[in-house]
Amino acid sequence: MTGETFEVKALAHVVGGREKPTDDFWGGTRSIIRIDSEQFPPDSVAGLEEFSHLEIVFRFHLTDPTDLHAGARRPRDNPAWPATGIFAHRNMRRQNWLGVSRCRLLRVDGLDLHVEDLDAVDGTPVLDIKPWFVEMGPRGEVHQPPWPTEMLRDYYAPSKDS
Repeated sequence: MTGETFEVKALAHVVGGREKPTDDFWGGTRSIIRIDSEQFPPDSVAGLEEFSHLEIVFRFHLTDPTDLHAGARRPRDNPAWPATGIFAHRNMRRQNWLGVSRCRLLRVDGLDLHVEDLDAVDGTPVLDIKPWFVEMGPRGEVHQPPWPTEMLRDYYAPSKDS
């Protein structure tokens, strides 16, 4: 099982929105997920407009491959937060550089999906697009340590540039 590799092909790219990744203030960021018309016909998005949110799997394409942290480290290098392992983080410093984001679908225009609050930058390769089903959300009580709440206080706050 270890060492398996898979070839994954981008099915879309992010157009617009932010040009550089930052830690906070993604709220109100609008961009387009442009689906590749060479791979997908217009009816590949049929019915998608009925959903309010999408779940997007993407590749952190701007990550420095030498900047991996498989062991424990402090989130955002903040000494006030505990050192936690790679699987207790959601950042880009991961072996496969995969990100997952839930964003609001504003409208579907052909193969262009207009979205808000997608925390991926212009040019990001999109590997999968899924509608958000409420039934696929967490089941049972949800809990987490206090540091993510503190760390992400401004994550989806409106941009300071707005």
